Amino acid sequence: MTTDLNLTGNRLNVAVTLFYVTYIAFEVPASLALKKLRPSRLIPFFVICWSAVIIGAAFVNNYAGLIATRLLLGCFESGLFPCLTLYLSTFYQPLEQARRISYLFVASALSGAFGGLLAYGLTSLHGAKGLAGWRWLFLIEGVISMIVGLMAIFLLPDNFETAWWLREDEKVIMRARTGNASLYQGASLSIETFDKEEVKYAFQDPKVWLSSFCQFCADTCSFGFSTFLPVIIKGFGYSSIHTQLLTVPVYIWASIVYITVSFASDHFNRRAIFMVPMALVTSIGYAMQLGVSMDKTAVLYFATFVTATGIYCVVGLNVTWIINSNAGYFKRATAIGLQQTIGNSAGIMAGQIYRLKNADGRYVIGHAISLSTMTTAAVGYFTMFLLLRGLNRKRENMSIEERIKEIDAGKMGDRHPDFRYTL
Repeated sequence: MTTDLNLTGNRLNVAVTLFYVTYIAFEVPASLALKKLRPSRLIPFFVICWSAVIIGAAFVNNYAGLIATRLLLGCFESGLFPCLTLYLSTFYQPLEQARRISYLFVASALSGAFGGLLAYGLTSLHGAKGLAGWRWLFLIEGVISMIVGLMAIFLLPDNFETAWWLREDEKVIMRARTGNASLYQGASLSIETFDKEEVKYAFQDPKVWLSSFCQFCADTCSFGFSTFLPVIIKGFGYSSIHTQLLTVPVYIWASIVYITVSFASDHFNRRAIFMVPMALVTSIGYAMQLGVSMDKTAVLYFATFVTATGIYCVVGLNVTWIINSNAGYFKRATAIGLQQTIGNSAGIMAGQIYRLKNADGRYVIGHAISLSTMTTAAVGYFTMFLLLRGLNRKRENMSIEERIKEIDAGKMGDRHPDFRYTL
């Protein structure tokens, strides 16, 4: 692709950066619009439009066309993940959410593995029907995604009441679960009235901003790793085809670790105790990539596994954590959108930090920045733990009179004196 589209200099990095510029533009609006526009329509809309653009990207012939498709891809992809996350939070209670959210991130990791295999396989189609291998890759991936998007229109329910696979007795149980949760959590997707006060509370909540800052730090590593993993491995001296195959085990390992950690996190109802160590393990991976000699390719390849160990865990569990920490539908929707907007803006930086490499082929700037942001995220997670633990203890020590005063003052959602934060 770099040859066919004349992507000289830092043009590819600019295209990646512009993708993330539009990516962050619509996450909060999409989250807030999900209820009104219906999940069964808005989520498939994003997938179908994204697929149409990626199919079109198979036929671009110049740098301008690449930039145009990247901008459109960012627009249509930006709202998908916040909407999926918010959507799942309306079906599952806090103790059940980490492993459900993990499925989204594992799907992302496995798509990296599958994409590597697909890229390897489609090299054999290079030149067929006059299309280069990378064009076949975009075309086939776009068609697959288009089919999924069209299926979602008919298979994805707006809420449990319209879920075609639930029996009536199961819906009764869901109503009871939602009724218990909405006492102060506002878990239901059936509430129609837009509450601008909840939106305001989300923007005024320092916990939301701290979580968003941590997400920015972790996403710097996540985006840099997923976007440039083939480039990093190729820098060890492997061929392009061999590189695509070597990315597959890394993503599979990351998926296995994250699934395991997410189940443990839900089982023990704890987030920070898993996130801080996982962030430190990933930091060790980046330190290895900085310190190990470039001629020790086996050790450097092992370092990519160490790096991948914690990346999806900390990014995914932080998303779950912000869902758990914000009650009231529109406050949660705003918090998720804001966290994803700030977090995904890291892609703008990630597209640039792996632009330069040393004479020995090592991406010192990229690895060093990733190391520093991941260790900063670990500090942020621990700070969040201390903050939420303090709030829980304060509410546990409230007298009956203080509780009544808080309730009479109209404090609902996560400000309700009975609400307890997941630690």
